[in-house]
Amino acid sequence: MFGAAVLGVGTAGRVRIRDMLAPLQGSPAERLTLKGFVSRRRLESEQGVCQLSEEEVVKRDDIHVVFICTENASHQDYVRKFLQAGKHVCVEYPITLTSHAAAHLWDLAEDKGVVLHEEHIELMSADFQALQKEVQGKILLEGSLHFTGGALKASSGFMAFSGIARLTWLVQLFGQLSVAAATMEEEPVRNYSKMTATLHTVDNKVLTWTEERGPGLPRAKKIHFDFEGGSLTQIPPSAKGAAGLFMQDLVYFSSKLTGQVSPGEVHAEKSRILHCLVLAERIQHLCQGSSPGPTPHGEPSN
Repeated sequence: MFGAAVLGVGTAGRVRIRDMLAPLQGSPAERLTLKGFVSRRRLESEQGVCQLSEEEVVKRDDIHVVFICTENASHQDYVRKFLQAGKHVCVEYPITLTSHAAAHLWDLAEDKGVVLHEEHIELMSADFQALQKEVQGKILLEGSLHFTGGALKASSGFMAFSGIARLTWLVQLFGQLSVAAATMEEEPVRNYSKMTATLHTVDNKVLTWTEERGPGLPRAKKIHFDFEGGSLTQIPPSAKGAAGLFMQDLVYFSSKLTGQVSPGEVHAEKSRILHCLVLAERIQHLCQGSSPGPTPHGEPSN
């Protein structure tokens, strides 16, 4: 059994607590035992679970796993803190707001002999699964993905990081990408922002990724992919799975803890995550007019 603690009790943290209290029967998630949660607020209990301090989580020998469900800007420091304490860590995306820091955290996890897992439930969604099935085997000519949503908090980080789920969609669908151009439009008075990035596939096909945020904007994705032989302009209809997305991720993370995920799959996942972080970082540099600097893991500069 793995004793676990949840750090942060916003929406994601509460779902993590709920899922661990009632894990999917017969799954590796049943190996997790929730010991408590950590919050900056004084809550006493949440869903019958007791509140702990960060220091207790670090020191207690019966807590082996920490779920980090705090604001994006805080992820890096918390991940490092609990990895250094020898805890397995599951963190909501993005793991960090720089690719270099993420690479160092994975090195630290390896040194400590623990699992570091970054949640990416967007790849488990029925929408994505249906889209991936539709795209498979087709030859891309060009495409676009436009996401809209409500205004972002400053702690969410730059839009290429807060929206990295969409970038992950594109990488998973079309393979490694490079950044050709990126621009940013902002209207601080009405808390509006729009980021547009031009991406190239390995065979130089163009993908345009747009993140648009502001008060009142609906949470929605619009796609337009042109392939040889036809176009795809809507995400195919799909039925939701029996288990919720966070539960699916909990089962997957627990499978890593119990050694049921192959080293090759873990390595491929880590490579994809670091690649997406590198892309997000380059987009940020281009939007802000700064130098991209060195690229980790020998990935070529654009």
